[in-house]
Amino acid sequence: MNYKKKILIAGGAGFIGSHLCERLLKKNYKVICIDNLHTGNKNNIKNFISNKNFIFKKHDITNKLNIKADYILNFACPASPVAYQTDPIKTVKTCVIGTSNLLDLSRKNKSICLQASTSEIYGDPLTHPQKENYWGNVNPIGIRSCYDEGKRCAETLCFDFKRFYKMDVRVVRIFNTYGPNMQVDDGRVISNFINQSLRNKNITIYGNGDQTRSFCFVDDLVEVIKIIEKKNKINQPINIGNPEEQTIKQLANKIIQLTGTKSRIKYINLPPDDPYKRCPDITFAQKNFLWSPKIALKEGLLKTIDYFKNKHYY
Repeated sequence: MNYKKKILIAGGAGFIGSHLCERLLKKNYKVICIDNLHTGNKNNIKNFISNKNFIFKKHDITNKLNIKADYILNFACPASPVAYQTDPIKTVKTCVIGTSNLLDLSRKNKSICLQASTSEIYGDPLTHPQKENYWGNVNPIGIRSCYDEGKRCAETLCFDFKRFYKMDVRVVRIFNTYGPNMQVDDGRVISNFINQSLRNKNITIYGNGDQTRSFCFVDDLVEVIKIIEKKNKINQPINIGNPEEQTIKQLANKIIQLTGTKSRIKYINLPPDDPYKRCPDITFAQKNFLWSPKIALKEGLLKTIDYFKNKHYY
């Protein structure tokens, strides 16, 4: 019998992690999902909880663990401002202590480790679009810094482990991602706008709506597994996102049109340190992994709207 490679996914019951679990099971891997269920949800993994190649363990990565796996994927951290600011100290500990624990485990197992970093490490960028060699413009003591600086420190740990212990560690910087399995109260802009519009409530825009983001549908994002499957070692972080840039105002109007809502746009004050522009340069991923997003924003939004309609009975 052929050996089935084991993949440990930290944060596997979360939004992106659950999609990774599903994709990897379809590729015939054995998947060990660990999650403390702080922002993850067992409903996200219920469709494959009985799969013989799937194991779920409730575990917080700030505590040591001892599991054998060929690959370790770290997606364990709240990713929306609402979630990570609820307990900012816990967020920093998850980023730093949790990542350190998983790197220790990866070193013990001699496994490939993939760290899910974020476009937030660029802060409010002074260059546009953002390339991987840009060091960022982050406020280290602001209300967002628990996540921004936590993820930056996690990257530092990854590359120090890589250099010092000669480990195979790979870091992906994920830009705004959306799709099914997001929570209603997720706090990120697409889930906010869709749920407000489905309820015929005002769509709340922070600031004047001219700030930009680029949105990657989750089905495109999970193809990031190409990066762990590539045999060659990778010596730099990798941007993963959709370079099709939208203003927040354009996004709100698209969702109003697609839902047919009676909602109107309401403008409120912009929170501190909110980035004005955010767009990835994905040249490295395109050249080295033949990875590019394929799902257009309209198609992805319609799938996400249907998900919220079907799951939350609007």
